[in-house]
Amino acid sequence: MRQTYGLGELLESQVDADPIVQFGQWLAQATEAGLAEPNAMVVATADANGRPSARTVLLKGLDERGFVFYTNQQSRKADDLAANPYCALVFPWHAMERQVRVEGVAEKLPSEEVEAYFATRPRGSQLGAWASQQSQPVASREELDAQYASYERQWPDGTEISAPYFWGGYRIRPEAFEFWQGRTGRLHDRLAYRRTSSSSWELLRLQP
Repeated sequence: MRQTYGLGELLESQVDADPIVQFGQWLAQATEAGLAEPNAMVVATADANGRPSARTVLLKGLDERGFVFYTNQQSRKADDLAANPYCALVFPWHAMERQVRVEGVAEKLPSEEVEAYFATRPRGSQLGAWASQQSQPVASREELDAQYASYERQWPDGTEISAPYFWGGYRIRPEAFEFWQGRTGRLHDRLAYRRTSSSSWELLRLQP
């Protein structure tokens, strides 16, 4: 199960001085290449005792302030971030022989941003947010479906569904990036950015 890499290269002369701009360029290229869910990212957290946990979520916003995703704030990831806001993201674009790693600090989004985004979600996703007590045990699929059906009755078609009080979003403010491009002989290109101030970054090449 060994893959030989060689689709591209990653040189210092090819990247933007701002890693968020560089990430946006790579995300656009992954989208244009037709990758399935190019905005899928692994979010790694650790609880108050340092026990790690990781899961895949979808990136729903990106600007100079950082990376945004939404979730149930009574979930395990939310509990971890409440105890320890430091976290890491991984974008695994295998088909392009690329990977991006981000390390940063999570902060909760203000309620007006959460409500504005929730209003854009498909109706089924809105109902699902209410129906699921994320990360909590459930006796059966039938019980979960029954919970969903109860909210369908509460909000018939045509009625506006409000954002759950326990649902929200996070912005990950990045402190470090690593852009990885597979190369032959396992001599991969790894370019890392480290924040040196609120608006500037240091670019480093790491050995593979």
